[in-house]
Amino acid sequence: MRYSTQTGMEPVRGTEDRLQLVLEECVARELLFLHPEQASTRADVEAMLDAGFWEIGASGQCYSRAAVLDVLDQRRINPRAEVWDMRDVQCREIAQGSYVLIYTLVQGARITRRATIWRHTGEAWQALFHQGTIVDAHGE
Repeated sequence: MRYSTQTGMEPVRGTEDRLQLVLEECVARELLFLHPEQASTRADVEAMLDAGFWEIGASGQCYSRAAVLDVLDQRRINPRAEVWDMRDVQCREIAQGSYVLIYTLVQGARITRRATIWRHTGEAWQALFHQGTIVDAHGE
């Protein structure tokens, strides 16, 4: 099923006022995925990922926590000067202490919709899951 703003099927987007601080916390951590060179060490990034973390990449390929850590470590060690633009950022509470951060990422001509599930344990934030989906040329 395709969703389109023309048919009124597009979901209502936005972040409740009460979640604005949560949104800011999640975005700050999400930026470490996009720009891992901002993290001091691999241990900093490891601490952000739950032991059971996994990802479905925009390719549809599934990646383990270890594979994601290896890629982020390489990006941290060998940073690239890439400009990535986060748009339509929103945060929703999905369970007590658990939130989904949803956004569109523009990387030049490549546009993906992304979602990361974040959990706040009271002591720390950890990502549980991430998915990226390529948006076709028509935005569908």
